[in-house]
Amino acid sequence: MNEIISWEKTQIGFLGKTEIGSFQVTVYQTGIIRIQASRFPQFDTNPYSVISSPEEIDFDLHQEGEFLFLSTSKIKLRLNLSNFNFSFFDFQDQLLNEDDSFGTAWMGTEVTCYKKVQENEKFIGLGEKTGNLNRFGKAFVNWNTDYFAYGVEDDPLYMSIPFYLGIHQKGAYGIYLDNTHKSVFNFGASTDRFISFGAEDGDLDYYFIHEPTVSEIISSYTSLTGKMKMPPKWALGFQQCRYSYYPDKEVTTLAQTFRDKNIPSDVIYLDIHHMEEYKVFTFDGIKFPDPKSMILHLKSLGFRVVVIMDPGIKKEKGYTPYEDGVANGLFVKYPDGEDYIAQVWPGWCAFPDFTKEKTRKWWGDKMKFYTEAGVDGFWADMNEPASWGQFTPNLIEFDMDGNPASHRKSRNIYGMLMAKSANEGAIQQKSAERPFVLTRSGFAGIQRYAAAWTGDNQASEEHMLLGVRLVNSLGLSGVPFSGYDVGGFAGEASKSLYARWMSIGAFSPFYRAHSMINSKDAEPWAFGEEVEEISRNYIKLRYQLLPTIYSKFHKAASCGLPLSSSLAIDYGQDEKIYQSAFQNQYIFCDTFLVAPTESHKEITKVYLPEGSWYYLYSDEKTEGKQTIYQDCPLSYLPVYVKAGSIFSMQSEVLYTEQKNDGILKIHVYAGADGQFEHYEDDGFSWEFQNGKYHKRIIELKTDSKALIFHKAEGDYESDYKKVQVFFHGFHIDEIKLNGVSKTLTYSHFSFLDKLTEFDPLPESEHPFISIESLPFIEFNYTNNHVIISVLN
Repeated sequence: MNEIISWEKTQIGFLGKTEIGSFQVTVYQTGIIRIQASRFPQFDTNPYSVISSPEEIDFDLHQEGEFLFLSTSKIKLRLNLSNFNFSFFDFQDQLLNEDDSFGTAWMGTEVTCYKKVQENEKFIGLGEKTGNLNRFGKAFVNWNTDYFAYGVEDDPLYMSIPFYLGIHQKGAYGIYLDNTHKSVFNFGASTDRFISFGAEDGDLDYYFIHEPTVSEIISSYTSLTGKMKMPPKWALGFQQCRYSYYPDKEVTTLAQTFRDKNIPSDVIYLDIHHMEEYKVFTFDGIKFPDPKSMILHLKSLGFRVVVIMDPGIKKEKGYTPYEDGVANGLFVKYPDGEDYIAQVWPGWCAFPDFTKEKTRKWWGDKMKFYTEAGVDGFWADMNEPASWGQFTPNLIEFDMDGNPASHRKSRNIYGMLMAKSANEGAIQQKSAERPFVLTRSGFAGIQRYAAAWTGDNQASEEHMLLGVRLVNSLGLSGVPFSGYDVGGFAGEASKSLYARWMSIGAFSPFYRAHSMINSKDAEPWAFGEEVEEISRNYIKLRYQLLPTIYSKFHKAASCGLPLSSSLAIDYGQDEKIYQSAFQNQYIFCDTFLVAPTESHKEITKVYLPEGSWYYLYSDEKTEGKQTIYQDCPLSYLPVYVKAGSIFSMQSEVLYTEQKNDGILKIHVYAGADGQFEHYEDDGFSWEFQNGKYHKRIIELKTDSKALIFHKAEGDYESDYKKVQVFFHGFHIDEIKLNGVSKTLTYSHFSFLDKLTEFDPLPESEHPFISIESLPFIEFNYTNNHVIISVLN
């Protein structure tokens, strides 16, 4: 940008001119500063991702020689007036981030910001990106791409979220580049001098975020781009998909088999073969002659139905969606006004311009076709947008809500706006219910409209572990509700791979199995009796943990933090967590340390970070900051619970809406202070926004040796009539409930059922782990304040 010619203070920061353009610095929050630089007088902004406005913040601004200083209560910014270089400090004057001497530079239309690397700096996040947890040494492209059977190092993929976090010994920060053009983040690939980020066109427009912790940085980022909405509870259950289930009898048989085999599940998907010649908003009259009756039958069994929606609209006379789109000018066009046509599943297709409000409303109107048939959820696929040839012409034009732009600026935002259309359409058609939308493509802010899954993965050990990292990275990037195709989409999983993947998937925010056409069956019972039982065990555990999972979804909707949390969030200064042997480990629901491991391993290394940890299945306690060796037979995924943790469980159910036995089971782990916020509502409506919820803090205080149930909030009557509190790791001599002595009950307890000994030979015997003599008490569940005193 060269030397600054002039600058002036504004109510929200300052702005000015350089020798080649203009700039603006905005104090968004005490911990967020926005930097804009352009070659033109008017800034080129993205209207779709950032939904908040600058707050009224007190800040200091003054000049000292060739430097301009701006400070809030959390950040200090220093601008070198001679070369337009920025440096960012925390309030203790610790350097967080600074420009390289190249600063901000243009090469033609391409703009790049160059940054110095701080000592031993780690770079994490950037959304759906393959590779290691620490991005250092690699470069990544943001350009939404349909990539069937992508490799474990391939880039780019389906979704772009240009937000990363830097972590070093002096602190942490986040940078969000708010530019929808193709962008590149280079974290030291092919250079030892700098890292850089930039876009092929448009302005430099980024938000610098600093808070005391990584979790607060992520929460601040979602204060800009929005937080997920509370999903319907059924979307948290197990979901079964295949490309494709048809005809209708296969779908109903699938549902009945789940019930007959006592395997919990909530959702069945209809892929593209449910349509007539793959045309969206149709049912195939031969394969699905009476979809309404079929869906009604599925609902009687406790299932919800999700249908796929691809954006390609077949160019066909008499096909109403196509003729409507042409008549109303709703499709993406060439510069001369002719509709852009490309091939995808139905043949030659036009593509709705979801960057136009009129198109989004029309799409929502069309969704009535599905909701009238009883469909509950919507799966937005192929929305990069994808087409055969994979080379969309850059000259096609999008409306961008009255600010027309080419494919170069619009592509990365297209999938997000299709998801927005589906979300708003679902609410329009069924306004009393929360929508569920699943998307393959998206951009920063996608969490406001849809859950995400990581596309067409492969049935391999490497992809199983990559999926974990992808979901963790999405969580670092503001997308808490995400998952992967359990079992792998392309190829065929082995028995052991499927079993291990099912156990890992149970500890994922989005839990769906999915498989490819012309492949072997890939349902839990398709791999033999042992795999079926292992799958059943972990799906059952998932459903028993729903009170915890649902409570943590409420937290995610409130603060934007992930359910699957990379260890970098809480242990970012620990070098061990970045090692390849441990980078896949994560914390699920703030409680469970999950150590994913390959299915062929019988023993694995696990790194336990700082603190004390209990092996979930046996209560064996181990001190942290060390590597241990853990037996990991297929039936026992390595999972640990941190001392001080509190989580809740319920009785077994076959689907989320099935009534439980009315007993809330609270598990408490000794060794540290802890807190859990239990949350309930009706699971499907918006009434929780009007106070129809039940929420209470359950707190463990080690100094006072007390477990406190704080008084409940909200107008929703709890689903539970009794509570059982299980004490893990406690040595209890006496226990009191609100000052009155209670008798402890002791029982054998296991989180997983024993597997059947299908083969009586001794070498075929399956391990079984349980906790002997686990103490618990039971009492009536009320909204009142309760104190449990644990004396030893």
